Amino acid sequence: MSSEPGPGLGLGLPFLPGCAFRDPMKTSFHRSQTLGYKNGFAFPRLPTVGIGRERLYVNQLSQAELDEISNKRPTLTYGRAKQAPPSSFIPAHVALDKKILKFDAYFQEDVPLSAEEHYRIRQVGIYYYLEDDSMSVIEPVVQNSGLPQGRLIRRHRVPKNDRGDHYHWKDLNRGMNITMYGRTYRIVDCDPFTQVFLESQGIELNPPEKMVFDPYTELRRMPMRKYITPSDFDQLKQFLTYDKQVLRFYATWDDTNSMFGENRPYIIHYYLADDTVEVREVYKQNDGRDPFPILIKRQRLPKTFVDKKKTFPSCVLEISDQEVLEWYTAKDFAVGKSTTLLGRTFFIYDCDEFTRNFYRDKFGITDFQPVEIIDKKPLEKVPQESPNPEDRKRRFILSYFLSNDMISIYEPPVRNSGIIGGKYLGKTRVAKPGSTTENAMYYEPSDLTIGSTIEVFGHRFVITDADEYVLNYMESNAESFPAATLQSLRDHFRPRQVVKETANSDIPMLGTHKQELDELIVQVQEEMKLHKYLNNKNIREAFLQCDKDGSGILDQAKFLALCNSLSVPTDAILLNKLIDLCSCGEDKINYRDFLRAFPS
Repeated sequence: MSSEPGPGLGLGLPFLPGCAFRDPMKTSFHRSQTLGYKNGFAFPRLPTVGIGRERLYVNQLSQAELDEISNKRPTLTYGRAKQAPPSSFIPAHVALDKKILKFDAYFQEDVPLSAEEHYRIRQVGIYYYLEDDSMSVIEPVVQNSGLPQGRLIRRHRVPKNDRGDHYHWKDLNRGMNITMYGRTYRIVDCDPFTQVFLESQGIELNPPEKMVFDPYTELRRMPMRKYITPSDFDQLKQFLTYDKQVLRFYATWDDTNSMFGENRPYIIHYYLADDTVEVREVYKQNDGRDPFPILIKRQRLPKTFVDKKKTFPSCVLEISDQEVLEWYTAKDFAVGKSTTLLGRTFFIYDCDEFTRNFYRDKFGITDFQPVEIIDKKPLEKVPQESPNPEDRKRRFILSYFLSNDMISIYEPPVRNSGIIGGKYLGKTRVAKPGSTTENAMYYEPSDLTIGSTIEVFGHRFVITDADEYVLNYMESNAESFPAATLQSLRDHFRPRQVVKETANSDIPMLGTHKQELDELIVQVQEEMKLHKYLNNKNIREAFLQCDKDGSGILDQAKFLALCNSLSVPTDAILLNKLIDLCSCGEDKINYRDFLRAFPS
């Protein structure tokens, strides 16, 4: 018996119990591959062997037999037909390489924050790449458009819907809308290649539409028509003839009629090359002025405006020929005459030699007699009394803070005093003279008596007056202050109270009125506890700073404005009643009685 079974051995024996046996020659039991590769492309093929690499003989044809059967034609009358050569296979990325469909389209974009345009039309090109069915949208770049232009949608397969479909070239046509990523594009036309390709595929194209342009862009492209008659005057000839030739005049500006005014000298330069004027100041050594040499920079100066009644901010805007009827020229300057330049009147009393020769040759003027300028007598010098005589008239406001025993000093600004007012000393604890680091002694409220001297870092301050609130506070807390301090304040305020009572003798303060005021203040204090945002300390300081003369009386309008700035609820019923009780007549308010409702 042969070791290899015959062709029918393996096929004739059924796989039954006792009839099956294992062939020891079989070592491979996998199925044969039915796919192959040719020139880089996959194609199917029929298996030639089965499991165990047994050859298959049933219905097995070779590749040559299959090719012969596929190309076999019926026999004609004149013999067998010629066998047609097999068609060559060309992949899509080769056949459709660099073949692109191009559509002209536009989309409308809203412009919500512009008063000149409500919408904007932006033209784009839609490109469809046939080799891989991808698309891209590109907007042509316009210079100085201010918009991010260029590639709006990068090249990829664009989704068509939520089901996973993508746009195909069969979905594109002229005269239709296409929505990509929430933006709708209107296709108006295509290029000739696209038209030929779509028609060759049996697609009927819609008629082309006209491209829509942006109305705002078209409006800006319209040229502004200007009808300006050319001037007969040759400015280039003037520049070449009079370049570096300047007329110089010596003038004064008399400002003695105004406060702190004086008669100051100036030099006026007139540039013949372009008819411009500049005014330069004349400085003397140790004249006490800042070195700003130019009063009026070089420019054309207007002499007569077209309409003097028309308000024109010439100090901030440039003046053109349309607003000026006549400009200053060389004829407007002469020795012994005055000229007004930008609101200042200058008197010309002399000029230099070049200016004399120019006027003599150009205008025939021969009289250049200079005018003598007589200075006014200076004010008599005030003899000095001390190294710092100005300190004798300086007034300060000293505030003592009971919460932390700190002192602050404020100097009210005095106009034309030569001293900058404001905060003189910030809140700090001030040590007494003779205080040392081992035994530090600081000023206390008992030291602040009328007429006492407070030495603050080498400067001495004499207490000349106080606020009535100080007296009221010390009287209400008499056990915390020395009797001498309290008595000095009472002696200081007694004459003032007598004067007030004498002045208001026709309107006496009744006992019932005072009792009513005290009861109302208690009620207001209870109500103000609900307004926790109020700062009584800031309210008191604001009123004290507003009272410059320390009279304790404020105008009703200023009083209400100050309450409004401090968020004091003056519209409350109790506060309105308190303000009425604090009224002194003639729209005056005694704010010190009002401040009793806001204890610190």
